[in-house]
Amino acid sequence: MQLHPTRSTFHVAVAGAGLVALGAAARLAPVVAFGGAMILAVAIGRAVALVAVTRLRAAGFEMVWTGPVRVHRATRGGTVTIEAELRNRGSESVRGVALRPLASTMLDVEVTPAVIDMPGGARARIDLTVHPKRVGRWGVHGVALEVRGTPMGGEGLYEVPLLFANPLGIEVLPQALAAMVASPVGGRARHASEIGRPANLAGEGDELRELRDHVPGDPFKRIAWKASAKRGKLVAREMEREERDVVWLVIDASVELWAGVKGAAPLDLVVEEAASIAARHLRRGDRVGLVVGASRLRSWIAPKEGAAHAAAIAGALASAASCIDADRSELDELQVAQRVAEHVRPLDPRGLADLKRGDLDDLAKRAEMLRGRAPFAPRLPFAHGSREQQLRHYLAAFGIESPPRVDGEREKAEVTIVQVLDKVATEKPHASTVHVWAPAPTRMEPAARVVAALRRKHVEVRWTLPPFDAGLGGEDGDRRSAVAGVVDESVRVRARVARARGERMLRRLGVRVLAHGAVRRATSAVAMDLDRAAP
Repeated sequence: MQLHPTRSTFHVAVAGAGLVALGAAARLAPVVAFGGAMILAVAIGRAVALVAVTRLRAAGFEMVWTGPVRVHRATRGGTVTIEAELRNRGSESVRGVALRPLASTMLDVEVTPAVIDMPGGARARIDLTVHPKRVGRWGVHGVALEVRGTPMGGEGLYEVPLLFANPLGIEVLPQALAAMVASPVGGRARHASEIGRPANLAGEGDELRELRDHVPGDPFKRIAWKASAKRGKLVAREMEREERDVVWLVIDASVELWAGVKGAAPLDLVVEEAASIAARHLRRGDRVGLVVGASRLRSWIAPKEGAAHAAAIAGALASAASCIDADRSELDELQVAQRVAEHVRPLDPRGLADLKRGDLDDLAKRAEMLRGRAPFAPRLPFAHGSREQQLRHYLAAFGIESPPRVDGEREKAEVTIVQVLDKVATEKPHASTVHVWAPAPTRMEPAARVVAALRRKHVEVRWTLPPFDAGLGGEDGDRRSAVAGVVDESVRVRARVARARGERMLRRLGVRVLAHGAVRRATSAVAMDLDRAAP
């Protein structure tokens, strides 16, 4: 059992120590005695509190979830309510005050009621209202409270940390895909109604679409020899196929894009917009693929259709951009181990008392044993060794976030995005549209080459530059200085200049450049037109 002194207890102890020091300096025995009595009272109060809380916990003072679900789904900006129950199995009355949640910083959690009176053998319900800030998988680790009124009559405050035996997870999904993911499993409910008609697209088909000039890469079987002889130049046949679009969504998830207020950073907005495009095309019956890249390829989902595929895309958006991997995290192995030990200690039956301090191998083994109680089953994170990988895997399984790396991964991410587009150009079925959310490339030649390859195959490339000025201004309620306001304005100006320069360069490559939010507004307008045209 661990007890932590409250602020009132700390103030009394500091005041007592101050009186002792003052009395000793002035050689006033009564003052020294009074200060010593205050310190002695704090020590006796702690001993009394320890005995009292030990009796309460031994009698069965605990907290449990009232529902069987270990993972709750929510949307960014939405709300989810979790019900829990405090149980006092002892015979003494307990009053709990100052209830507060222990949860990920990506979640705003409120506990009601703030004060609970529990007679012996009573139960009290508490509600945790969760407001997610960011898409991802985050954990609710426990609730702390202060107990007042003990069997031995102590009136001081002391804190009892209560952690769940079965921790809960909050899976935060993009708003646009949450409704499709929440649809019933099985039967016709899993199939979204197709909107509109299949499009006539260029590709392998039986009907002639047009005769066009031959371009490098066209197979010889497509050359129209008679028409070429008449025109005096090579002409190729463009055949027509009737099917729905094949749409690729390519996202640059560099850690730099997490800069800003949680929930309003550039990557937060990019994820929501990409989810909106994915949901729109999936409802039309199109096939949608997703690629998330940074310094390396992080997620590749081949184009498919249907609501089940929407769940796969939503899951990738919730996990692929996390910063738990060693090449994206600011924490080294020792710092990761410290976080793991802090979380493991209240869950371990022995409280890690049998582990030597600094023994990371045994800590990793213990964490691996307890990982089965975690709410999530994430992929293995990238790490420099198996031990570090186990520790990072534990953090990901319990929804414990890691701060993003400071030095960033901009240069490597640019290479990755070019490689991704190069591979998309050769994938079958051939893409009809490629949406890219990434900063403008700094090297023209690789980007020009891959864009030209896509255009030769009649693939429309739509590029959206991330809103780098998003998320400025600090959290709500933060006090901003005049200097911070000037810095924010300078960042906005630089972002506008960089955006204008990137748009000019991309347009020279033949790419259709879209402003942030333009794709989502355009698809909403198309949806309204189709709804009006529907009988």
